[in-house]
Amino acid sequence: MIEVPPTFRAMPRWWSDGTDWLDALPELVATQCERWQLAPDGAVRHGSNALVVRVRRGDERLALRLSPPGDDVATEAAALRFWDGRGTVRLVDVDRERRAQLLEWVTPGWSLDQLPLADTAPVVGGVLRRLAVDAPADSPSTGDIIAADLPGWPRRWSAVGRPGAARLLEAACAAAAAVRQPQTPQLAVNGDLHFGQVLRAEREPWLVVDPVLLCGDIGYDLGRLLWSRLDELPEDRQVRAYLAAVVEAADLEPGRAQQLVVVRAMSYLLWGLEHGLTEDPPRCLRLLEIFGGR
Repeated sequence: MIEVPPTFRAMPRWWSDGTDWLDALPELVATQCERWQLAPDGAVRHGSNALVVRVRRGDERLALRLSPPGDDVATEAAALRFWDGRGTVRLVDVDRERRAQLLEWVTPGWSLDQLPLADTAPVVGGVLRRLAVDAPADSPSTGDIIAADLPGWPRRWSAVGRPGAARLLEAACAAAAAVRQPQTPQLAVNGDLHFGQVLRAEREPWLVVDPVLLCGDIGYDLGRLLWSRLDELPEDRQVRAYLAAVVEAADLEPGRAQQLVVVRAMSYLLWGLEHGLTEDPPRCLRLLEIFGGR
């Protein structure tokens, strides 16, 4: 029987709901191991939502991932099946009813979060390009997401107390209008790009876990990368230089990349303030000042 790490129980996801699932996890893991003929073989790890158990099946090392009720495991599995190991972990099996996935093993605890920020730019650029194959026709579009979000920004900006100068909202709306029509061809995009979800691996040097399959601009989520480690770049010129390094490594158009950063920063600023976040909204506001305020 595995033990659920206290750090997993402390995640904000469980502050108001989900503790019954957490309590049942040891039994759920044991049952899934029996179904797939797996043996637990190492530390239990987690992100903010899912639990990952290192397992073996014979001589093969694998990872058993269990997601909580409400998570769309079918869509997650479909994304992994689409990329089929091209820059992502391989999906070995999936049990949609029990929200379990059996995945290729990657090095635990060693992600891009552990690299000095300056060293991550070529890796991020390479990952973006590695995933950028022709996307399925029915994939959600980055442009459609932006177009749906844009009309509500002025009202939401006012509702959260106008957190910055009016010119920032104007700049973000202009940027969104410019990029809501994605560039062609429609390429596959990971719409949930985190440093912590790009892990050291053996089959390829770095592999993405838990991707979200979109189509459109491959630089769609650059803003998230910037705000997640923005405190390591105290000077605005450092922020610009880091983005330029990623843009060069991924062979992106610099002006459009900056517009996408502004769009994602505004989107998450508003969402974060609406949900009571205190750390990321000021970082998003700083990105708006750097890339959209002048």
